[in-house]
Amino acid sequence: MKKRKNIITVAIDSPAAAGGGTQAKLIAKHYKLLHLDTGRIYRLLGKLKLENPKKFSYSLIIKKIKNLNLNILQNKKLLSDKVAIEASIIAKDKKIRNIVHKFQQKCAYAPPLKYAGSVLDGRDIITVQVKDAMFKFFISASIHERAKRRYMEFRKLNKKITYKMVLKSLKNRDKSDKERKYGPLKKTKDSILINTTKLSKKACFMKIKGIMDRKLKS
Repeated sequence: MKKRKNIITVAIDSPAAAGGGTQAKLIAKHYKLLHLDTGRIYRLLGKLKLENPKKFSYSLIIKKIKNLNLNILQNKKLLSDKVAIEASIIAKDKKIRNIVHKFQQKCAYAPPLKYAGSVLDGRDIITVQVKDAMFKFFISASIHERAKRRYMEFRKLNKKITYKMVLKSLKNRDKSDKERKYGPLKKTKDSILINTTKLSKKACFMKIKGIMDRKLKS
């Protein structure tokens, strides 16, 4: 892979429902960057496994990732709990992580020429995927605020779920993300912490934009 020179690279790590994905989309739109929500790739593979358990193999994964159209990652079906559980199991497989890693590297360092660079968000972007990113943000929020946000999302989708169930699910997810063997979620010394607990989406973006603009101008 030939890396593009002088591009903007943004790496975002965040626990579930902290706002990492939302901010990544806003950054991508404003700075004309390619956006990749890395967790969606594992969700796509999770959905694939649920639909074709017998056909699911490393060769099928290689084929799917090689011809992956990023638009497919916007499929609402990828947001189901069943898919999320399957995705978290798949994400523990080192061989699968290596296949996905190559694709993520290509998105990060060699995005199509129409983009000024890339923004990747996930759990191990700063620590594993884009270690030398120009901008590194660790986006977090209190567990209760995150549970409230996720609960409201589910309510909008008319899902029958309680706040207590969402809170429990997020606590389990955090434990799994932080304790997994490969690419666990952790804040690095060189990443900037953005706590979104008391910030609106816009206020959070303006804070990030201020940091980025200062560095880009200099």
